[in-house]
Amino acid sequence: MANGGPVQHGYPHLDTVREAVTALYRRLSYDTVHRFATSVAPVDVAFCDTDDLHLGAQRVAGELVRHFRLPDARMIVGFREMRHAANVELTAGPEYFIELNDRFRTHRRDIGAALAHEIAHVFLHRVDLTFPGTRDNEILTDTATAYLGAGWLLLDAYREDASSSQKLGYLTPEEFGYVLAKRALVFGEDPSTWFTSAQAYTAYAKGRERAGSDERQPPLTAAGWAGRRRYARDRRHAQETPAPAAAPGAPYAFVPDARGPLRVTFPCPTCLQRIRVPVRGRVRARCGLCRTVLECDT
Repeated sequence: MANGGPVQHGYPHLDTVREAVTALYRRLSYDTVHRFATSVAPVDVAFCDTDDLHLGAQRVAGELVRHFRLPDARMIVGFREMRHAANVELTAGPEYFIELNDRFRTHRRDIGAALAHEIAHVFLHRVDLTFPGTRDNEILTDTATAYLGAGWLLLDAYREDASSSQKLGYLTPEEFGYVLAKRALVFGEDPSTWFTSAQAYTAYAKGRERAGSDERQPPLTAAGWAGRRRYARDRRHAQETPAPAAAPGAPYAFVPDARGPLRVTFPCPTCLQRIRVPVRGRVRARCGLCRTVLECDT
């Protein structure tokens, strides 16, 4: 939790974020991911200053438990002075103890954001999906929270001005925006209408632009002129080289195939797993993981 300190910006964790999106599809399956097509509604996690602190926190936790489809999980929420925003004790269940930073006693509108991250930890624990190392596992949790419909709360908790700042989670604001935009492209949902923070909207717009660029990378037919020109140059070089290598800085790579034509690999713009297709002009490819149909010009 950045509380008054500097907030990191940009995309320093983007590779891990993309790996996390792929891992969600692989572990949960296409059908399970699509059960989260509707995000947590603002009215369901609203928390005003007149609400009883503990009863209100339990109510919001219950809504998030329902959202993550954990019917037999019971969250017991408490508050204490601590360095981080929140903590959850991952046990066999069915009871899980969540501790929130004392700061949330007076910043109640962000309690839903803190609980969303911790309950996502429980969800990932239940489905046995983890990344090695604390840092990568927390990035996985933030990504899952956002992609499965509760992470807009975490981005909306981001506020920053000349004299103060607040940000929850391990992702930067722009990375949260990127994941939310990826989700929006799949489910046709616009989370920006729920933001109460102007800074959150700005971060979402930047993340949406970055997510959109994934849809315009060669060999996809939506790639722009400059990308197509570079791709043609790299393809020509690969065809003339016995052992072609990845083009530095490009999302695609050419690989030889002893049984057929040269092939190109590139990330699916939806689930970000790598797809391999033959280099032979216009090709329609279907991602076996997220079922996205891709129009390619290889």
